[in-house]
Amino acid sequence: MNTISYLEAIVMGGIQGISELFPVSSLAHSILIPAIIGGQWAKDMDVAAPESPYLAFIVGLHVATALALFVFFWRDWVRIIGGFFTSIRYRRVKTGPERLAWLIILATIPVGIAGLLLEHTFRTILGQPLPAAAFLAVNGVILLVGERLRRSSAKKGVHVLASAPVDGLATEGGTVTESGTVTASAAGDDEKADAALARVPIKRGILVGSAQILALLPGLSRSGVTMIAGMAAGLSHREAARFSFLLATPVILAAGVLKLPDLFGPLGKGIGGQVLAGSAASFVCALIAVAFLDRYFRTKTLIPFGIYCLLAGIGSFAYLALR
Repeated sequence: MNTISYLEAIVMGGIQGISELFPVSSLAHSILIPAIIGGQWAKDMDVAAPESPYLAFIVGLHVATALALFVFFWRDWVRIIGGFFTSIRYRRVKTGPERLAWLIILATIPVGIAGLLLEHTFRTILGQPLPAAAFLAVNGVILLVGERLRRSSAKKGVHVLASAPVDGLATEGGTVTESGTVTASAAGDDEKADAALARVPIKRGILVGSAQILALLPGLSRSGVTMIAGMAAGLSHREAARFSFLLATPVILAAGVLKLPDLFGPLGKGIGGQVLAGSAASFVCALIAVAFLDRYFRTKTLIPFGIYCLLAGIGSFAYLALR
């Protein structure tokens, strides 16, 4: 059985931490980078191989990434979890935290069901370099088209949800730029950003959460597709990114916990040190990535990521098909 070296573990752990949160598809990078490097890397890290230790290794990385998101958004989660318990206690869904708690719960149900039913099939059938490269290019197209539609909506004067007040969380309006972004004053502090999320209608929130199902396809980004869906629901770039991260946290963590038997079973035998090293790299890089993106999306767009995915997907497909 192939194993994983410490160099491979640290490099891929860092890449996982960044690419899971950047709208560029962590699964595509987990498949394509070893394939492009080739040699022992391609053998050690074949995500489609049923007995590969890489599957157990990825479990540790996902748990580390989810923990990084919890650490960064701990204040938000304190409010959200508190809102859930007050909602249960008083049998109401009235305040912003209460609405946001139930919105996240309801919006994660579809992807949870789809993941249980389809993840293994998609990974074994489509978890190959060429399909991953093709879907990565498609991801780029989705990001670019989504930004184009967002800009068109902004020019037509479509208002974002951030301008509407929410009981229990103060908020304020802001200015929409031609690119479709909202200025920093619109997003305000974290509580005001959460207030905007709490204003998302339940049906739209479920649709945004359901967009995560597309991320089961290797090459389509979870954060990318949910951000596009969030912006279509009227959120700013930063609000859509925050909603994407909040939605992804329980999904990523649950997926990791469900696969913990792989980590502590035969597949994880002999790679405990590598899992710890890779998970540490993933945790640190995820913290850096989410802090960067939370500031980046205050004023900037998905366009650079769309261009990267399109070029990287086409380039990787051409290289792997012709070599």
